Amino acid sequence: MRPILRTSSLSRIRWALRNQERNSSTFYSKSRKLLVGVNQNQALVKNTNTNNINNSTLYSRLNFSRGLSAEAIEAPDAVRLTVSDVNRTGPLVEYERRINDGELMTGDICQHSALRELQRLYDELVESVDTCHLDRYNTSDKSSRSRWFWSRLMPQPSYSPVKGLYLYGGVGTGKTMLMDLFFDQLPSTWKKQRIHFHDFMLTVHSRLQKHKGLSDPLEVVAQEIAHDAILLCLDEFMVTDVADALILNRLFGHLYSNGVILVATSNRNPDKLYEGGLQRDLFLPFISLLKERNVVHEIGSAVDYRKLTSAEQGFYFIGKDISTILKQKFQQLIGDNVVARPQVVEVVMGRKLEVPLGANGCAYFPFEELCDRPLGAADYFGLFKKFHTLALEGIPVFGLHNRTAAYRFVTLVDVMYENRARLLCTAEASPEELLEKIVTISEAKSIAPRTSSRSKKNDISELCVDNELGFAKDRTISRLTEMNSKEYLEQHAITHNL
Repeated sequence: MRPILRTSSLSRIRWALRNQERNSSTFYSKSRKLLVGVNQNQALVKNTNTNNINNSTLYSRLNFSRGLSAEAIEAPDAVRLTVSDVNRTGPLVEYERRINDGELMTGDICQHSALRELQRLYDELVESVDTCHLDRYNTSDKSSRSRWFWSRLMPQPSYSPVKGLYLYGGVGTGKTMLMDLFFDQLPSTWKKQRIHFHDFMLTVHSRLQKHKGLSDPLEVVAQEIAHDAILLCLDEFMVTDVADALILNRLFGHLYSNGVILVATSNRNPDKLYEGGLQRDLFLPFISLLKERNVVHEIGSAVDYRKLTSAEQGFYFIGKDISTILKQKFQQLIGDNVVARPQVVEVVMGRKLEVPLGANGCAYFPFEELCDRPLGAADYFGLFKKFHTLALEGIPVFGLHNRTAAYRFVTLVDVMYENRARLLCTAEASPEELLEKIVTISEAKSIAPRTSSRSKKNDISELCVDNELGFAKDRTISRLTEMNSKEYLEQHAITHNL
């Protein structure tokens, strides 16, 4: 009797052959080369100054060290490399190889659990690469046009047979690092995109504006997104804007109907998204859709790895009326003989942002100019497309009186972190103290008067009770801490070729 090959086995063989044909250095050979290069890189680190280390090697080390520490718990079921392992690929395999080769420290048990889910998804995608139409070179333009014609004539949903993955957990647990590890293992020929959720929604609104007047512009936008990326990786999934909340259900309904597979990271459980938001009842169907089309996995950890980095002095100054110090430091960064001048930055849809002072990739703003004006993520993204360093003067302690500014500051920090920008600032207090008065509803209910002479009413009246800001608070504190670390500043220099 002839041996029977399973469909999944045939898919794997076809996928491997296509990648061998199209890439002189195949996806599999990349994994093998990693094993050869690690010892050389380790020797390089021992014998050279940090400034002379190969950029790509140092970036890799810094990128993965964010989510790991010497005190991390050893992952269960750690594997020893065998000949068959060398020929395997995927995020969990790569994670374990780096640990075995000494490039990473021992893994975190919670990260290891999340990586198992990412590896499972990766394996399913490899097995279903043809069914999911992931390979952009596998289907001819003619057949694509044919499918589009019939879909318009007889519209039928074309859901992917593979469910996506929604990873959520506290700040500093390594969610972004895990997503990057997963995304970097995917073949370059696949229709994929990795993007921050803020940036993704800005693109959606921009495309909606372009297709304004059509009967269902969201359907067209979803088709455009699916044409470019069947696998959509969204980092920091969070919903705070009512306009976003009202279109997400229809947008993702169209995306899923076009076969899109979502991989998302978030600080929030899906059931907690947009909690307390305006017209949330209209948002609830999206939560159901998200849970139906994705495996939901929590990354639990008691450690914020971003706070384990070593502190760097001289970029975060605490105190009032110390703008002179900030200006001196700013002048050092741009160069003693360079004169900073006002500049204008173009952002999306023809909008412009005025920069009070700018030179050599560094911009100087009073806090009020960036966070007390009606600016948003689009303006901040536009700013950091031109500038890699922000000098921000006078960050205040946040509370009920400046809640709107707090929202903008949280968004600003998110955009800076996503762009690996450097922050030079003066602030009234430490990162923890800046946001101390912002609490969630449940936290507010548990707060008791601090002294017997002060009523509970007066105590709570000083607080800003806001669920979205309350949940974003820990992330912002964590990122501000990391952005002032030696490791982050080294990575910033590498990213921007400084």
